[in-house]
Amino acid sequence: MVHQKAVIKNPTGLHLRPAGILCKEAMQYKARITFTFRESTANAKSVLSVLGACVKCGDEIELICEGEDEQEALASLLKAIESGLGE
Repeated sequence: MVHQKAVIKNPTGLHLRPAGILCKEAMQYKARITFTFRESTANAKSVLSVLGACVKCGDEIELICEGEDEQEALASLLKAIESGLGE
């Protein structure tokens, strides 16, 4: 298991478009990918779960990857978040 914190930079937070991009990126990996925000845990491969977390701009989430390609998954998701998830 690997985990790392990341700050969401999108001006509107994780609304539908960036949530979809995050999920699409996460689905490329076999690892179980979740993130924690406040007291909740969201499945990064589910758009509804990501939207339900209500993550806003400037919020810090902790990505958690478990599985055979966990290192690659974490690096890829951090890069996507850092680049603004398409915005």
